[in-house]
Amino acid sequence: MKVLVVNAGSSSIKYQVFNMKDESVLAKGLVDRVGIPGTTLEHKPTGKDEVIIKKDLPDHTAGMKLVLEVLANSEYGVISDMAEIGAVGHRVVHGGESFADSVVIDDAVKKVIKDCFEIAPLHNPPNLMGIDACQELMPNVPHVAVFDTAFHQTMKAENYLYALPYDVYEKYKVRRYGFHGTSHFYVSHRAAEMLGKPYEECKIITLHLGNGGSMAAIKDGQVVDTSMGFTPLEGLVMGTRSGDIDPAIVWFLMDKLGMDTAEANNYFNKKSGMLGLSGVSNDLRDVLEAAGSGNERAKTALRVYYNQVKGYIGNYMAKLNGCDCLVFTAGVGENGYDVREAICADMDYLGVKMDNEKNKVRGKEVDVATADSKVRIFIIPTNEELVIARDTLRLSK
Repeated sequence: MKVLVVNAGSSSIKYQVFNMKDESVLAKGLVDRVGIPGTTLEHKPTGKDEVIIKKDLPDHTAGMKLVLEVLANSEYGVISDMAEIGAVGHRVVHGGESFADSVVIDDAVKKVIKDCFEIAPLHNPPNLMGIDACQELMPNVPHVAVFDTAFHQTMKAENYLYALPYDVYEKYKVRRYGFHGTSHFYVSHRAAEMLGKPYEECKIITLHLGNGGSMAAIKDGQVVDTSMGFTPLEGLVMGTRSGDIDPAIVWFLMDKLGMDTAEANNYFNKKSGMLGLSGVSNDLRDVLEAAGSGNERAKTALRVYYNQVKGYIGNYMAKLNGCDCLVFTAGVGENGYDVREAICADMDYLGVKMDNEKNKVRGKEVDVATADSKVRIFIIPTNEELVIARDTLRLSK
């Protein structure tokens, strides 16, 4: 079976086509600026030249129609016609408490996705637009929703509840949900294989470090805790997100800066993090370069970043009562060897010892711990699209 994986954003559509016989990628692409003048489709068929099409598209349905036309194109397509696509898998950010696994999409599932608009306003609405567009164009194949939040639904109440009046949980479901679930799922399972142990017997800490970042503590096959919370704003310092702060700072700055709730949301999500601290960039590579040139704010921003990640590692080791391995993944985690080195420095008391020479790699699956390290240190490139494709295949049979 061939599976189409779709990740719809507010003005974009990312896609990949898998041949599930061997899990090979037949094509991948991106439609950017959907509904905005200057729409571009970048199509990358495996073994063929990249194709770029510039054509203004009014909405996601028009965007998906163009994607399907490109996939079946006689010159640069990868299928003879749409009948070869046996199922479609959709990335959906928030499934609330309703889903602890992926699910075939029906009206009830779409209602849950819509009910989560209020707590995931940047992600769930375009996710649902992508689903509606694909169902309109491909009504006779199963469509599967794969939720970022589902993997973390094994957390117990002591780790997902906030110390707020209990009725806000009962009425509004205010709790920690966690995100990047497909990434944490993929790399933690791969880590168990590298350890040579059953997944259900491992203690794993996964570090998904990119422009957005989150960590997860996994024990005996279940998520014990994760750093992102009710929204992706909680947890680590990120590119433009503040991460953990005293909540009183929010209304203090709303008063001082004259912000309403929408402006405050933008302030803490889009103007904070490494960008706000360093004054340089939200891209860690730029901050590292500035720090190397003597920029003191950049140096301080990096120390804040490293210290917070270290703190979460210690927290999670305590909750897991030990750790078999740390797993670094995503853009920074896979490629930032200097970042990994700084995070793992001076943690030998906890059994973390990095071989700094082995660590000087980018984007490769490798163990960079010393031979005598009690905790293995894995770099594992993530593959969220493959997780979606596998779940789609499993649920479509």
